[in-house]
Amino acid sequence: MKLVINGTEKEFPAEITLLEVLKELSLEDKVMAAAVNMEIVKQDAWDKCRLNDGDKLELLDFVGGG
Repeated sequence: MKLVINGTEKEFPAEITLLEVLKELSLEDKVMAAAVNMEIVKQDAWDKCRLNDGDKLELLDFVGGG
């Protein structure tokens, strides 16, 4: 299954959740917000959010600045 993550296409096995994608990419502790197809997915639902072929993910972390 192909997913587009922050504009880059990546290949994953079928039947994968948002949390599993984050773990696969070693991002589960770095991502603060996630959207699937432009809809925000709350952090407590990442393990229940099943992804489909062609889904577009936006993964965001917060960076302080000054």
